[in-house]
Amino acid sequence: MITWIVLGVVGVVGLYLIVTYNGFVAMTQRAKEAWADIDVQLKRRYDLIPNLVETVKGYASHERETLDAVTSARAAATSTHIDAGNITPAQITAMAGAEGALGGALGKLLAVAEAYPDLKANTNFAQLQSELADTENKIQAARRFYNGNIRDLTTGLQSFPGNIVGSLFKFTAMPYFELPENSVEREPVKVAF
Repeated sequence: MITWIVLGVVGVVGLYLIVTYNGFVAMTQRAKEAWADIDVQLKRRYDLIPNLVETVKGYASHERETLDAVTSARAAATSTHIDAGNITPAQITAMAGAEGALGGALGKLLAVAEAYPDLKANTNFAQLQSELADTENKIQAARRFYNGNIRDLTTGLQSFPGNIVGSLFKFTAMPYFELPENSVEREPVKVAF
């Protein structure tokens, strides 16, 4: 009788380990998938920016400093790549900083466009601006989705007894994708008419 009880307890503990392990694997994969979604939207943004800059150049060629700032910020952001399989807090911080700088430069570019009525009326510029706004919304949604998955993984790894299983199998929490405190994207956009 005691043998059956011991076997039952071992079986339940073994089943718990398997279910918890598989849960952590699934949460880790969802977090990596969520990062890939962010990466796709960032690449879409990076592809739109040169067309937007070229369109503005035709109307506001003397705004060279702003155009150069956007181009430089885009280059810095595209050079920051994160492998979804090996995300570190330092990589996330670097990516957030580059994205914050790019967002600030884009904000200045769009503010410059406000001073040129012909540019604002240009259908190509309007379409690019609309696509960029849509992409920015998708990036924000992808960030929320990624951070939600990171929250679930972190909660599982910090909760008892999941913390024991997580440390036993060397699962680690992944970093959140947060904008730096001094990011331009945290500030409201100022438009003057």
